[in-house]
Amino acid sequence: MNFTSHRDANGVLERESELLGSRGPIPVVVWSPSERIAEHVVLVGHGAAGDKREDYVVAFADYLVRRHSAAVVSIDGPVHGRRREYLGLGSSQPFLDFVAAWSSDDAMTDDMISDWTTTLDAVLQSDMTVPYAKVAYWGLSMGTILGLPFVAQEPRIAACVLGLMGATGPTHDRITRDARRLRIPTMFLMQWHDQFFPREVALTLFDELGSDIKTLVANPGVHGGVPPRAFDASARFLFEHLA
Repeated sequence: MNFTSHRDANGVLERESELLGSRGPIPVVVWSPSERIAEHVVLVGHGAAGDKREDYVVAFADYLVRRHSAAVVSIDGPVHGRRREYLGLGSSQPFLDFVAAWSSDDAMTDDMISDWTTTLDAVLQSDMTVPYAKVAYWGLSMGTILGLPFVAQEPRIAACVLGLMGATGPTHDRITRDARRLRIPTMFLMQWHDQFFPREVALTLFDELGSDIKTLVANPGVHGGVPPRAFDASARFLFEHLA
């Protein structure tokens, strides 16, 4: 990987790169230990209206590097972050543009699968990780809408955390089919008062997950109110199954 920037923050090395993807450049950021090669990789899919550097992604990445010496990777989703330089700015516009694309762009999910695959290939071929590094995926909301189909077909992923999503929406049929294909340990996070994905559709999606090892974690609160303890629990879950 060719990095365009790097910053070392007390043992956590943060680097940016661009890879050639299905629809042009894939904006990538990687956090990794400064003084050791990572044996684990966690791919983090961000939510709608955010980007690869939104606050909870950066904080969670820092935690995973410091606590578990993992390499953590995030990329901008469709019409988010640096991918929307030609679309203009506005705090709510990425969310609205994503909803429009989710409803009309039949290729969006497959393009994102391709971009995640390209990114994982590049990371595992880099000098940041050992060749046999174990891989996990963590992504909520849009990170599940676009991440669940990726995880369902990527054999290198050994465990995942999904959630803040339900069996609903324009790609309902595909998400349900892909959920049934999952065979890896899966933790599913939900918010009991989620205003976007009511508990009934979230529970239906959890029920569709095909893994024999699956855990449901429900917390009170609205869509964006995932408490810190849920992040801690999800990290423990991933590394229990990566160990």
